[in-house]
Amino acid sequence: MAASVLNRRASQMWCLLKGIWPLYAPLPVSTCCNLIQVANYNSRPLRLNIKDAYIPDWNSERTPEWQKTDKFERKLYGRLGSASGVDPTRLLPSPEQLSEMVAEERGWYPSLQEMQKNIAVKERELAKKRQAREKLIAANMAKMPMMVAEWRREARELKQKQREEKVRRERLLAEARERFGYALDPRSPKFQEMVKEIEKEEKKTRKLLKRRKKEEESRSETPAQAPAT
Repeated sequence: MAASVLNRRASQMWCLLKGIWPLYAPLPVSTCCNLIQVANYNSRPLRLNIKDAYIPDWNSERTPEWQKTDKFERKLYGRLGSASGVDPTRLLPSPEQLSEMVAEERGWYPSLQEMQKNIAVKERELAKKRQAREKLIAANMAKMPMMVAEWRREARELKQKQREEKVRRERLLAEARERFGYALDPRSPKFQEMVKEIEKEEKKTRKLLKRRKKEEESRSETPAQAPAT
């Protein structure tokens, strides 16, 4: 009895597994490559009239506002002509718009006479600048020999000044070596102080020489004035 029940349950289990197994079994390569995806729904067809030109319904609320403007109507009339249903008389500018267009055209696009006048003014200005430049060049060329001579004189004076400065520097260094017994750095405070003292002495000497020269000149003038008196 128990054996028959066990056999019956085993057969039921085998049938169950046999029915489920094909669902999880891997498909062969040929079967996978031949699979085709099929849509399970059908989209609604678009009811569009692509044969005739699109003309919006200006009285409909669903029409966008930019399709109700004069600019769009002008474009539509220019593309389709009278088939657009647009009245061309409404596309002409009003007197106010026409005056604005004329003022804008005068501001941005001058007339031929105005352009010729502006060109003549610019040419006169360029000619005046060219004449002034040529005059300046001629004047500078006339001054060139004098300027070259002046430059050479300044160069000679600069070289002479550099030589004198070099001699004075060497003299001061030698005097500092003689006074202190060793060479000093020209940047040291001791050397700078010595230079100030020497300059002060030279200044006093120049003043004394100048005073003596004046005294000698006054003495030489006094005997010359005595016979006149």
